[in-house]
Amino acid sequence: MNRDEMVRKMHDRLDQWNQEIDQLMARKEQAEASARDEWHARLDELRGHRDKARAQLQQIEQASESAWGDLRTGAVQAWDAVVAAVDSAMSRYRK
Repeated sequence: MNRDEMVRKMHDRLDQWNQEIDQLMARKEQAEASARDEWHARLDELRGHRDKARAQLQQIEQASESAWGDLRTGAVQAWDAVVAAVDSAMSRYRK
């Protein structure tokens, strides 16, 4: 996968996560007062993962083509780890 494909893929995934976080925010607002703290913690966790992914995306976007060759393997592995963490967290929160 080249750098542009990776950037496009990351942007698409970040957009999807933002929509899902917005949906979870709406669910939090409807939750009982006692459950709101738990929802708040869940949303903070998701935002942290999303922000980490956004930082990785910025690093990739700022990399030159030659630097992308050096960054590619590590960037893909780091991105895959963030995707797995967010997907795992989202699956728990969709219940």
